[in-house]
Amino acid sequence: MSSNILPRVLKTLFCNVFVRSLTWQCYRLRPSVRPSSAEQREPPWSAASCPSRATSSGVTWATRAPRSRCRFWDLRWTPSTRCSFPITRDSVRVRPPSGYSHWKGQVLTADELHVLYEGIKLNNVHQYDYVLTGYTRDTSFLEMVVDIVQELKRANPNLVYVCDPVLGDHGSMYVPQNLYPVYKNKVVPVADIITPNQFEAELLTGKNISTQKDAVEVMDLLHAMGPDTVVITSSDLPPRLGDRFLVSLGSQRHVRPDGSRTTQRVRIEVPKVDAVFVGTGDLFAAMLLAWTHHYPNDLKTACEKTFSVMHHVIQRTISYAHELAGPGRRPSPPQLELRMVQSKADIEDPAIVTEATVIS
Repeated sequence: MSSNILPRVLKTLFCNVFVRSLTWQCYRLRPSVRPSSAEQREPPWSAASCPSRATSSGVTWATRAPRSRCRFWDLRWTPSTRCSFPITRDSVRVRPPSGYSHWKGQVLTADELHVLYEGIKLNNVHQYDYVLTGYTRDTSFLEMVVDIVQELKRANPNLVYVCDPVLGDHGSMYVPQNLYPVYKNKVVPVADIITPNQFEAELLTGKNISTQKDAVEVMDLLHAMGPDTVVITSSDLPPRLGDRFLVSLGSQRHVRPDGSRTTQRVRIEVPKVDAVFVGTGDLFAAMLLAWTHHYPNDLKTACEKTFSVMHHVIQRTISYAHELAGPGRRPSPPQLELRMVQSKADIEDPAIVTEATVIS
C-alpha cells in the first residue's frame, strides 16, 4: 500500500480551488477511478507503504486501497465542492464561504450520508484507514457518522478517526447547542485524534483553563474520554514570546510493548495574524493527519511541521491580500482566500519556523 498520504491530502485541498465553478455540480457517489500517470508517480520524498494506522472537518474517509493509492471521502464544510478522490462529500454545501456578504447552500442530512455509505459498500470500496470530521450542524448526521466509524473500526481495528469538534470559540457556540452532548458522549469517545480550541476543550471536559497545568489536566481528561492524541489548537494562556504570539498545546499517549502507557506533551507558540481566514481549521486538520502519519510516535515533530505549514500558507496569503488591497486598505474576504496552490512546496516540505517545547 502507498504511504503518499500527504500528496493525497494536498490533492483534496487543491481541488477546493480548481473546481469553484462547479459548486452546484456536486460530485455524487462514483466508483474508484484509475489514477493518471502523473498520480501514479510517487513524489521523491514519499515512503514505501501506506500505514494501517494513520489519521485525519464534515467527514474525510481515506481507504486502505491497493498499493497504488489511498482514497478520500470529504464531507467537511467548504466554500466549494471538493474533487472526488475518488469519493468526496461536503456536510455543508455553500457558495461562497461565510466570510462573504451573501452565501447559500444546504446541510447534508443523515439519510443522504447513509445512502452514500450504502452505495460505497455496494461498490466494495469501504475498506478505510482514515476518517476526518469537522463542522456540521445536524445531530442525526453526527450520530450517523459515529455509527459508520464504529462499523469501519470493526472491519479494521487500526482505522484512525480524527475529529475537529467544531462547537464555538471565544466563549460562545456557533453551532446548535444540541450538538454538544452528541460530541461529548458519542463522537469524542470513538475518536483517536481531536483538535479542539480552548473553548471546545473546556466545554467537553467541564474544566476551565487558566494555567498550563489546567491545560494538561484538560488534555488528560480528554484522553480519558477516548482519544490518544489531543491538540488544543489555540488558547488564552500567556505566551512567553510576547503578546504577538498564541499558545497551543498537544498531548499524545503511547502504548509500550509491555502494555504500559507513556505520554508526550508539547507546547508551541505561533505568531498571531490580524486577519480572518476561511479554511484554516480544515488545513490544520489535514496537515495534522499527514504529519502524524509520517511521525506517528513524535507529536513534537508532527506539530512543528503542521504549525509551520500554517505559518507559510497564512503569511503568503496575507502578503498577497495586502498587495491586492493596496496601501492602507484592509483586505476583503476574497483577497484572503488561502493561497494553497502557491504554497504547495511549503506544504510538502515546510521549513520549520515554530518549534515545540516538551512539557511535563
